[in-house]
Amino acid sequence: MATVSHLLASKSGCRVLSVSPDTTVFDATRLMNAEHIGALLVVQTSHTGDELVGIFTERDVLRRIVAAGRQPELTSVGTVMTQDIITCTIDTQLDEIAELMRVERIRHLPVLESDQHIAGLISIGDLNAYKAGYCQLALQEAENYIQGRV
Repeated sequence: MATVSHLLASKSGCRVLSVSPDTTVFDATRLMNAEHIGALLVVQTSHTGDELVGIFTERDVLRRIVAAGRQPELTSVGTVMTQDIITCTIDTQLDEIAELMRVERIRHLPVLESDQHIAGLISIGDLNAYKAGYCQLALQEAENYIQGRV
């Protein structure tokens, strides 16, 4: 069964973007728009290294900035980010990830290594693209078998 490590290996440009909790919502959303992404990890840097402290998503912007009437230029990401972060590891199976995203109604999932180091970020789009590619490959193999090309 495929795991998160398979999905991360198949992603082109597995760069994970992050901001500090002190970044303004205005600057964070400009970065998200420039990079065409829907979420940023929020990382606090200390003498012991980087620590994942939250995730900032488009949903956070809508619910905690726009709907609340807050000013993005004056609001820090740390005050409106999602702090209860759901994560997975590189060894988590993709079927488990799909169910987790469905049940928790989330579209972005940080991937952590066993030492809590950030290994990547998976979106529901990444998962769907990987599964579509797998289905396409299985279909091609079935057609080859049926037509005797195996």
